[in-house]
Amino acid sequence: MTDNLKDITNSSTPPSGGRGAIRAGIIGGAGYTGGEILRILINHPNVDIAFVHSNSNAGNYIYEVHTDLFGDTDLKFAAELTTNVDVLFLCVGHGDAKKFLDANDIPDSVKIIDLSQDFRLTQNSKLKTKNFTYGLPELNREAIKTAENIANPGCFATCLQLGLLPLASKGLLNNEVHITATTGSTGAGQSLAATSHFTWRNDNLSVYKVFNHQHLNEIGQSLKQLQSGFDKAINFVPYRGDFTRGIIASIYTESDLSEDEALALYQNYYEGHPFTHVTNRNIDLKQIVNTNKCFIQVQKHGNKIFIVSIMDNLLKGASGQAVQNMNLMFGLDERAGLRLKATAF
Repeated sequence: MTDNLKDITNSSTPPSGGRGAIRAGIIGGAGYTGGEILRILINHPNVDIAFVHSNSNAGNYIYEVHTDLFGDTDLKFAAELTTNVDVLFLCVGHGDAKKFLDANDIPDSVKIIDLSQDFRLTQNSKLKTKNFTYGLPELNREAIKTAENIANPGCFATCLQLGLLPLASKGLLNNEVHITATTGSTGAGQSLAATSHFTWRNDNLSVYKVFNHQHLNEIGQSLKQLQSGFDKAINFVPYRGDFTRGIIASIYTESDLSEDEALALYQNYYEGHPFTHVTNRNIDLKQIVNTNKCFIQVQKHGNKIFIVSIMDNLLKGASGQAVQNMNLMFGLDERAGLRLKATAF
């Protein structure tokens, strides 16, 4: 991927609103995650959208692709890039973020938030002069505040880590972990595939990448960050759901904790984290879809602790978390632009 860079300080394309000092650029603005970034930043009180890049839609109005934004913005997709921004969101496919940064000289003064998997693992977190911090606020909030660039976590990785981090923080993951999780069709991306066709996906359910999903590497890395000796199997069975967005994960492992002790552990760990909430009551996807929240249910059954973790794969699992990271990097209220309404019914 090679593109021309230019300074568009005097471009005829106006920023989104003139309400704040942070100038943001988006690479790959026509896809699902790029569209969600747009929806958030258009209404963010501290951000101006400097440009939205798309190779395939250059010159078109954004609302011609993201039709729900008709009436919200008159921005057009740009064919060229600019380095005259404070933050750059990379909403491109896995492998393409690295190609983009290899092909384009982005100044170190520009903070990059990459939504692909290219820089999430420690061994891949450096590229030339750029260092990437793993952007899970509930794990690395203080490091994110001073980070140069962010590797935004994966959707399954976020949901499952938030279900397990409190146990790891106390060294209590001492047995195998068993996980079943179902994700909406938007988790497969916007490009059409046999398993994302409506006629196949509707009224259907299927397993994929059983025991070897790519997000297991992220999860293991984070758990070892808190519990260095963790070496137990994570038995993960992912499902494709017949709904568009959201993830529901059920997790269980053997534990000596009582339900009250487990509930207190989780509530204490997430105290002060505005988007992750813990309960022992039943939870469901409609509570969190279209929000940046993660809800966690904690119960005890026999000798097993049972955890349910739910979140929106496109928001807390991708674009919402990316904006949450941006807020932390620029010293803003972590919730800025992210007070979003759930669907409820």
